[in-house]
Amino acid sequence: MSRRKKGNPINGWIILDKPVGMTSTQAVGKVRWLFQAQKAGHAGTLDPLATGVLPIALGEATKTVPYAVDGAKAYEFTVRWGAETDTDDAEGRVIATSDVRPSRADIEALLPEFHGEIMQVPPQFSAIKIQGERAYDLARSGETVALEPRPVQIDRLELVDMPDADTSVFEAECGRGTYVRALARDMGQKLGCKGHVTQLRRTRVAAFDIDRSVTVDELEAAHDAQDGGAALAAHLRPIELALAELAEVSVTQQDAARLARGQSVLMRGRDAPIASGEAYAICKGSLVALCQMERGEIIPIRVFTYRQ
Repeated sequence: MSRRKKGNPINGWIILDKPVGMTSTQAVGKVRWLFQAQKAGHAGTLDPLATGVLPIALGEATKTVPYAVDGAKAYEFTVRWGAETDTDDAEGRVIATSDVRPSRADIEALLPEFHGEIMQVPPQFSAIKIQGERAYDLARSGETVALEPRPVQIDRLELVDMPDADTSVFEAECGRGTYVRALARDMGQKLGCKGHVTQLRRTRVAAFDIDRSVTVDELEAAHDAQDGGAALAAHLRPIELALAELAEVSVTQQDAARLARGQSVLMRGRDAPIASGEAYAICKGSLVALCQMERGEIIPIRVFTYRQ
């Protein structure tokens, strides 16, 4: 006899505007509790100091988390010049200082070096695993670890403001695995002035945008509304939002049933998909499966709970 799952079968995404001071794990726990959801996860960790877009998957949406994690990300961040910290942000201990302050011209002349694919050494306080242990755990115990540089993609890095000689504000668009804290550290080192992040806000993860986000306070208010959960449900985004980069294939109910059982489907006639690669199958508005398309055949990779 199977054990009944605790909670409600809630499926979809919450685009949370994470507040400062809350960990990503705490944010997931909070959202899961508010919805009383059976299952939850997040796409792309945000440091406690950071705010902004944290996509939280509920129920069946957890099956699409890898697609959101792999998506491009956008940030707004503030760098304080004159000091480098062991965490590369304002929470750390100052380990180096400088009296040098960069001019706007100095900074803008440097930015092309941080465009495209670059090699980046992750911060000592990061979630990178070293022989099975997190780098931040080793750093907190006083151990200095040699982290290897990794290729990361920077699509845009722009200086948008300089409120004073000590402070610069940037916007960045980058790929998976990029550490904005490391960008600030490396810019400070190349400019000879040292630097660390004082504010960091993520404005986009793949198709999850800050303009469609919801705050913890707004979710709590929706939870407290006496409307049978309608206010909370209004904040749910469809599972397919994480699959915006994939092709969508419409299938019949008969083919949907086959895919849901893990069986492949051969598409014929004008409905046959020409393209190859990953896709997702839809039947009458319901998500059926993540698939691989090969020469007119749809092969299910991961299936969703589909009901005719």
